[in-house]
Amino acid sequence: MQPKSTIEEIRARFDADVERFSNLETGQTATMDAALALELIAQTAAAVTPGARHVLDLGCGAGNYTLKQLQSLPNLDCTLVDLSQPMLTRAQERVSAATSGTVTTLQTDLRKLDLLSESVDIVLAAAVLHHLREESEWEAVFATLYAALRPGGALWIFDLVEHSDATVQKLQWQRYGEYLRSFKNDTYREQVFAYIAKEDTPRPLLWQCSLLARVGFSRVDILHKNGPFAAFGAIK
Repeated sequence: MQPKSTIEEIRARFDADVERFSNLETGQTATMDAALALELIAQTAAAVTPGARHVLDLGCGAGNYTLKQLQSLPNLDCTLVDLSQPMLTRAQERVSAATSGTVTTLQTDLRKLDLLSESVDIVLAAAVLHHLREESEWEAVFATLYAALRPGGALWIFDLVEHSDATVQKLQWQRYGEYLRSFKNDTYREQVFAYIAKEDTPRPLLWQCSLLARVGFSRVDILHKNGPFAAFGAIK
C-alpha cells in the first residue's frame, strides 16, 4: 500500500486549486450531487438552529458552504478553518462581503483545533473529514466539535464515504467513475481516482454515524446519499 499524502502535500495541492472551489452554483464538481448537498445542508442547518449566531466552517475551501448558509441565516459570525492560506484568503474576501458579523480565519490542521467550549451553533464540514487517518483521530475531532457546539447546535457533513461490504463498495465506486467520465472524460476520472488513493482515508457512513452518537450527539440524521458521497449530521 502506498503511503498517504502528508499534511504539507495536501496543503500544496489545495493552495494551487482555489478557483475550482470558488463556484457557489456548482460546488465542488469532483463530488456527486455537490450543489444539492450544499443546498440541503444550508436549509437543514437553518431549520434546526434558526437562532444561530456563529458558524464554524471546517475545511472551508473558498467559502461556498458558509456563503450558502448566510443566504438563509444572514449576518452570522463566521469562523473559517483551512490548511490552505490561499483558500482562506479567498474565503475571507467572499464571506466578509456577505455578512455584517465577525469573520475569523484559522490556518490549521483540523486535528489541532483549539475551540472554546459551547462557542458555535453550526459546524459545517464539507469534503474534509476524509483526510483523517486513525480511528483515534476521528473520535478526537468529533469530540472537539461536540464540545464546541452550544446545546441544540449541530454538525453537518458532506463527504466521501466508504461502504462496509466490498461488493457494495465496488458498485458505488463504479458509479462514481461513470459520473467522472460523463462530467469530463476518462483522463479526468483517473486523475481523481489517483489523488483519492494517494490522499484520502474515508470511513463508512454508518460507522461515522455511530461514532457521532458515541461522542455525545443526541440525534444523528442522513440527508442524502448518492454513490460514495453522503450528506448527514448530528445535533447536540
